[in-house]
Amino acid sequence: MEVRAKKNLGQHFLVDQTVARRIVDALRHGNEPGVLSGPVHGGGEAGSVAPSEVLEIGPGMGVLTQYLLQREDIDLRLVELDGESVDYLLTHFNGMQGRLYQADYLKLDVHRIFSGAYRVIGNFPYNISSQIFFKILEDKDRIPEVVCMVQKEVAERIAEAPGSKTYGILSVFLQAWYDIEYLFTVEPGAFAPPPKVRSAVIRLRRNARTELGVDEKAFKNVVKMAFNQRRKMLRGALKPLINEKAAREGWSPEQLSEFIADPVFELRAERLGVEDFVALTRKLS
Repeated sequence: MEVRAKKNLGQHFLVDQTVARRIVDALRHGNEPGVLSGPVHGGGEAGSVAPSEVLEIGPGMGVLTQYLLQREDIDLRLVELDGESVDYLLTHFNGMQGRLYQADYLKLDVHRIFSGAYRVIGNFPYNISSQIFFKILEDKDRIPEVVCMVQKEVAERIAEAPGSKTYGILSVFLQAWYDIEYLFTVEPGAFAPPPKVRSAVIRLRRNARTELGVDEKAFKNVVKMAFNQRRKMLRGALKPLINEKAAREGWSPEQLSEFIADPVFELRAERLGVEDFVALTRKLS
């Protein structure tokens, strides 16, 4: 039984076993700062850390699953939307009942599966990879680590430092909460059918940040507005927010001119790192 790759689901099945093993080996084990602790076994004064709960997104025909199941430090759950893939996994892997959920990850209530912290791994469907990252951010305080394969361009964008033309909204949002490593590039020939683009594997590990120090909704609004007109200097891109603050504070034209004389407003969004955007959000509040 084989599973037919479906274009509407963005399916390109990884067939290179060496690459699959490298991806699974990149998933670490242990607690990170800023995340809820995992379960602990009794026995001994200090106890012992239980296997990490792990969610594999889009297992397909189980090229990663086979190696994940070999790891004793992992308690695996899987979510797969494609019915053919679900049937294949149930047929070819023992113990899938109760571990495998046929569902759309973007609509899945993950808290029904995990009560505490859990890691994420997967060859993310390229057509929804950004949406997957945004959902991961919603649960950032429970996800200490993500290892995933995505389109190379997306991986570079996420891992990129400020100053690059590919650096953008998702870069800032993810880098605010995770340390990001670009691990390695994967060529199209590692897949069936081969995609038209190169791929890359990245690892996200939760950093020690527990809060931004500013309203998170306001921070997101500033970042989005700044990058939505990224060719403009921030003075122009953030003009609505600047005018709102001026009206709220009752500034005179001279006071407004003095405010926007700050050199930060002469920069473009791609020049600012996370801390710069935090400071800018505070300035506009």
